[in-house]
Amino acid sequence: MLELSFIRSNKERVIQGLKTRNFTDENLKVVDEILALDEVRRNSQTELDNNLAESKQLSNEIGGLYKQGKREEADSMKEQVARLKEQSKELESRMKEAVEKIEELLLGVPNIPHESVPVGTTADDNEVFKAWENPLPDLGPDALPHWELAKKYNIFDLDLGVKLTGSGFPVYRGKGARLERALINFFLDEATNAGYEEIAPPLMVNHDTAKATGQLPDKEGQMYYVERDDLYLIPTAEVPVTNLYRDVIVDEKDFPIKLTGYTPCFRREAGSYGAHVRGLNRVHQFDKVEIVQIAHPDSSYEQLNQMLAHVSGLLDKLELPYRILRLCGGDMGFTSALTFDFEVWSAAQKRWLEVSSVSNFETYQSNRLKVRFKDGKQTRLAHTLNGSALALARIVAALLENNQTPEGIQIPEVLKPYTRFEMID
Repeated sequence: MLELSFIRSNKERVIQGLKTRNFTDENLKVVDEILALDEVRRNSQTELDNNLAESKQLSNEIGGLYKQGKREEADSMKEQVARLKEQSKELESRMKEAVEKIEELLLGVPNIPHESVPVGTTADDNEVFKAWENPLPDLGPDALPHWELAKKYNIFDLDLGVKLTGSGFPVYRGKGARLERALINFFLDEATNAGYEEIAPPLMVNHDTAKATGQLPDKEGQMYYVERDDLYLIPTAEVPVTNLYRDVIVDEKDFPIKLTGYTPCFRREAGSYGAHVRGLNRVHQFDKVEIVQIAHPDSSYEQLNQMLAHVSGLLDKLELPYRILRLCGGDMGFTSALTFDFEVWSAAQKRWLEVSSVSNFETYQSNRLKVRFKDGKQTRLAHTLNGSALALARIVAALLENNQTPEGIQIPEVLKPYTRFEMID
C-alpha cells in the first residue's frame, strides 16, 4: 500500500506512475479523491485538537468560578464545554470515516513502477533484459512434448490427478516423483548456501496475512478459500514467509534478512484451452522454492541484482537455456515496483516458459506489514523483495523435453547426486 505522505508529497510522480500502469483519466481521479479525504482528515484533526485544548482549559476554570460564587458564569462555561464535546464527537466520527475511506481507496491503488519499467499494456511489450545468446537446442521433428514423455516413461499422470482432485493437479510417479524431490532439495541447498534461512511455513493463512503481502483484495479470485475456517491456501511461500516480520521493528544491522522456503502452491487461475496450457504448462498445484529478502531501502536494488544472479546461477547449473524479461507497466504485478521474469526454452514446444518472477516491492508491502527499522531517531519502512528460485512444474517440463534422447531422458549433472539415477528410461 502506498504511503499517504508519499502521495501528498509526490502527486505528479504518482500520477505518472499510474499512467505507466495504463490508468485512464477516470481511474486517476482516485489520487485527488484520496488527497481530498486526507485534507478532511487533517483539518478535522486540527479542529479536534483545538476543541480538546479549549475544553480542558474551560474545565479547569469552572471549579474556580464556583468557589468564587460565580455560578452563572460557571454554568455558562459548562454548557460551552458540553457543546465542544459534541462537536468533538462529530469531528472524531468525520475523521474515522475519512481514514476508513482512504484505506479502502489505497488498497485499490497499485505500487508506483520504478523509473526503469517500460511502458506497455501486455506481455508483448515486455523488454528483453538478458537474451540467450547461444543457439537454442533443436531436437528435430520427432521430439516429444513433456506430456507425451510423461506417458511414455510413467513420470507423471494428469488423468489420475483428475480422478483424485480435478484438472490441474498432477500425480508424480516413480522417477518423476524423485526428480521433483531432487529439484526441491537442490534449490533449497543452493539458497541456504547463499545465506538464506530455510523456513517451513503453514500452507494456509488468514485474511490479515494475505492482505499484508497484497494478495487481498487484488488476487482474491485466484486463491482457494476454506470458508468454514476463513483461511486461504497459499499461492506462494512469499505470503507466510514475508509475514514472519509483520509488525516487527528490525534492527538495522540485521539487513538484509534473507529467507527461503519450499511449499506447494495453490492457484485457482482462469482455465483456457490449447497446447500452451497442456501438461505442466499451467496447473493449480505446483511445488516452488521461494527466496524472500527484507532489505534496507538504500541497498534493496543491489539485493535485487543479487537475487537475479542467484536464479541465473540455478538455471546455468541445470543447463537450461533462459532469458530475462523486464516487465512493462501493464504486465507487472499489483504490488511490485520492478519485476524481472525468467523464461526457459522448451525445446519440443519451441516456446519460452516462465519459471520465475523476481521483484522489488520497495515499501508497498512493508507499509501493510508495518515492518520497520530505526534510522537514528526516525522510524522508517524497510523494503521487501522476493523471487521464485524456482517454480518446479515448468522446470520439469523443460528438463524432460530438452534432455530427451532415443534411450531416455538424461538427468543434468548437478542433479545426479540428488536423484541417484542418471536416466529416466
